Amino acid sequence: MTVPKPLQEPTKRETIAERTTAAAIEIIDKETSQRLEKTARLRAARLTQDQAGNPKTSKTA
Repeated sequence: MTVPKPLQEPTKRETIAERTTAAAIEIIDKETSQRLEKTARLRAARLTQDQAGNPKTSKTA
């Protein structure tokens, strides 16, 4: 059984656009995962600090 070919092959411009889109999505996904990891790490550090009773910033008047 043969796989039917698409009726029209993508143009060179479409192919370049698809590669650009794929690269952009990859970069955005990487940045998003790094941001989520950083947020989780900072949240855990803040909770640990709060549980220890040592708030980093103290208000002195």
